[in-house]
Amino acid sequence: MAVKFSAFAFDPDQRQLRRADLDVHLTPKAFDLLALLIHEAPRVVRKRQLHEQLWPETFVADATLVGLIKELRRALGDSDRQAPMIRTAHGVGYAFAAVIERPTPRSPEVSRWIVAGGRRIPLQRGENLIGRDPTSLICLDVAGVSRRHARIVVGETDALLEDLGSKNGTSLADEPVRGSTALRDGDRVHIGPIVVVFHESTSGISTETVAMRRPLSRIT
Repeated sequence: MAVKFSAFAFDPDQRQLRRADLDVHLTPKAFDLLALLIHEAPRVVRKRQLHEQLWPETFVADATLVGLIKELRRALGDSDRQAPMIRTAHGVGYAFAAVIERPTPRSPEVSRWIVAGGRRIPLQRGENLIGRDPTSLICLDVAGVSRRHARIVVGETDALLEDLGSKNGTSLADEPVRGSTALRDGDRVHIGPIVVVFHESTSGISTETVAMRRPLSRIT
């Protein structure tokens, strides 16, 4: 995973160290050492571990490791002893001490939809109206369903169900919905006499989606 520190960008997968869009040259072992120190930061990595990972099953004098540390410090311009990028823990090992900016992992995209009368209706971000009103995203033209019966509000990380003062009420798991109620995958919602099922998944809608605008007739 690519990271940033000070004026540098470091990408271990691309084996690239850049400063101000210019490549900074490192020998292969120095690059591996930097990758290891950044990966373990801010922990002090003991010399024994560095030797084992950089030169497995091979004896290398401690002076070789010291030489790689010097190479890294030259490449990074690491000359401030009061605030070093690579800190020496005397007699123990080394630690990467610069502030590292790691990218925030993106949350997987969540698809949310309602199954009503065998149809799958994708929910959009924000308000999704349910009722007899033909402009509703989920239009249920059924006796017992109010024109503006309920709504599902889809946010960044959740979906909330609200009753809109309907005559015959909205219930979830046989409990009347009062205020905003969080929905979970597989929840069965009673909209008056009609049952709809809420689904969410990070792998998309499971079968063909029908963008439903025409009313749903009574289900028997």
